[in-house]
Amino acid sequence: MNLFILRHASAGTRRINPLLDIKRPLDKEGKRHCLHLGMILNAMNLNFDLIVSSPLKRSLQTAQLVGTETGYESKILISNALAPTATLEQFQRLLRECAQYENLLVVGHNPNITTFVGALIGTPIGETDRPRVRIRKGSLARLTIQRGPATMQWLMEPRIVRALYTTSIKSSRRKTSRK
Repeated sequence: MNLFILRHASAGTRRINPLLDIKRPLDKEGKRHCLHLGMILNAMNLNFDLIVSSPLKRSLQTAQLVGTETGYESKILISNALAPTATLEQFQRLLRECAQYENLLVVGHNPNITTFVGALIGTPIGETDRPRVRIRKGSLARLTIQRGPATMQWLMEPRIVRALYTTSIKSSRRKTSRK
C-alpha cells in the first residue's frame, strides 16, 4: 500500500474555544497551498483510490481541494481516527480497514500525525523512543507499507511545493526578440 499522509494546510490562528476551533477553516494561504499541491501531484500522475479526512473543517477542506485537483471523484471518507484526539490504535484500525486500497491519502492534524508516522517507520508499539519526524502544515509524506515497518519514500514540505509550482508555471521556451 502507498500511504500518503497530509497535514492540513494553514488555517490561521488557533481559537481558544474548542467548539469554535473545530469549525476553523483554511485561510487564503492554506487554500492556495492546497491547489498548488494538487497541481504538483497531478503533474506527478498520482491518483488516490481513497481519501480519508479528519472531521474538522480545515482537514476536510484540505482533502477536498487536493482531491479535486488530482481528479478524485469519489466521496471523501470522514474518520475520527484522524481527529486531533485520535489514538495510534484507532489509526492502525483505519489502516487495516483500508488495506485493499493501493493509494490511500489521509488528512489529519499534529501532534498525532507525527506520532502515527513515527510509529509506522520506527520502533515497535510500546517503546518510548520513536523516530522524530517533523511534519509542517501542508506537508505530504509518502510511505510504503508492506511487511514489517513502513518505508518513508519522501516528505514534501510547503517550501518544496512552492518551488515546484513556481518552476512549473514558468515558460520553458527561451525568449527571442522579434526583429
